[in-house]
Amino acid sequence: MRGKAAALLVAALAAGGAWWGLGGAQLGAAPGAMPAIAAPIDLARGAALYGEYCAACHGAALEGQPDWRSPGPDGRLPAPPHDETGHTWHHDDATLFAYTKLGGTAALAAQGVDGFDSGMPGFEAVLSDAEVRDVLEYIKSTWPARERAAQAARTEAAGG
Repeated sequence: MRGKAAALLVAALAAGGAWWGLGGAQLGAAPGAMPAIAAPIDLARGAALYGEYCAACHGAALEGQPDWRSPGPDGRLPAPPHDETGHTWHHDDATLFAYTKLGGTAALAAQGVDGFDSGMPGFEAVLSDAEVRDVLEYIKSTWPARERAAQAARTEAAGG
């Protein structure tokens, strides 16, 4: 079952926004967009929060865990890199927001993908929407122009 669930996850990730609806009905934003947040983007806060909540798994330099494309002994995929070598930039803002806010398993389950056990926790009870947005904006700020443009195009195509 884990192999099938992993294949479903890869298919969902490859779709580059297959869960865009999470940004709408579940989290109160328009499809393809993060929720409207009045506070200005704070990259320094995003970097600090990334260091506090994300770096232990995704690496201080956003490098991810070794062999991140291959499930470990527990069937879970290791934490992917958030730099340009990973797949984070392949996803629109709403997908990234939902995955961070709800966690991997819950974000996928909300879209009908059952049986996938993600190691990505949800930060809904820990970080505000503005803090999640700041972390994501910090991550995006580290990408080369090509990856930033590709991710922005995916967000726009998804309605964001």
